[in-house]
Amino acid sequence: MESDVTASSLERFVAQRGRALLRAAWLLVGDDHHAEDLLQTALSKCYSRYDVLANDHKFEAYVRTTLYRTYVSWWRRLSWRGESTSDEVRQPPVEAADVALRVDVLKALDTLPRMQRAVLVMRYLEDRSIADVAKTLGISTGTVTTYTARGVRALREAPHLMEARA
Repeated sequence: MESDVTASSLERFVAQRGRALLRAAWLLVGDDHHAEDLLQTALSKCYSRYDVLANDHKFEAYVRTTLYRTYVSWWRRLSWRGESTSDEVRQPPVEAADVALRVDVLKALDTLPRMQRAVLVMRYLEDRSIADVAKTLGISTGTVTTYTARGVRALREAPHLMEARA
């Protein structure tokens, strides 16, 4: 009976917060299918902690931490190496006004190392503090600052975005 309560509570949580979590995953990977895989992996890793945390806000923070750490660790998988954004635009979970600019931003993000991309997504697209990013990714605040500076510099120099500004 208790596992039924957990399952229904978790289903309610996913119904309420799933779209926001999927958006975070999509911002990291830039692909619908990989975003779904990433979110599903994070949720499956976190499922057993739902009752222990006993609070949807705490559980969401735990899932997001797991989501980001799983994304960063996926670089070890050969299947993720060499994949890049195609010219075909797939609809992200959130509407965007300028499709061409979205493709250019994704191409520029694809040139970044995974940790830099994770830091930039968390800092600028989710508006998280340096301390929060450091805690979530398990790195120091100085490392977050370094990754942020290098990532922003790389995006400023990205040919895809330079073409968009011209």
